[in-house]
Amino acid sequence: MNIFRKVLDKIIFAVLFFLPATASAQIVNPRCTVVGGIPIPSAFCGGIFGPARQRTATDFIVEVINIALFVVGLLAVVFLIIGGFRYITAAGNEEQVEGAKQTIFHAIIGLIIVILSFVIVRVISNALISGRA
Repeated sequence: MNIFRKVLDKIIFAVLFFLPATASAQIVNPRCTVVGGIPIPSAFCGGIFGPARQRTATDFIVEVINIALFVVGLLAVVFLIIGGFRYITAAGNEEQVEGAKQTIFHAIIGLIIVILSFVIVRVISNALISGRA
């Protein structure tokens, strides 16, 4: 009975954790027309990856950089969580506490670098592509 309860708890957690992601999976382009009161997903009316929108090489490069920055930022957050877990479970061992503090410090520095890189890429791409800063 105890194993059944643990499995059921994990299934409920997974459903509640992933439900918002499935509910907001469609990105709606505000320029799309509405058919019968239902907005058309952007993939069908020239959204980010739609067939009706032609992308330049610069747009593609900026998208790749943004995806890479997102992945690196996600890794920094994961390392921040790992450092916090190591700090909590150190149990007074000074070497483990110091290692956890270093992990947290480096993760925060990584997050700062990712945020600043995102801002720099956004400013430069806006200045080069659209002529506005």
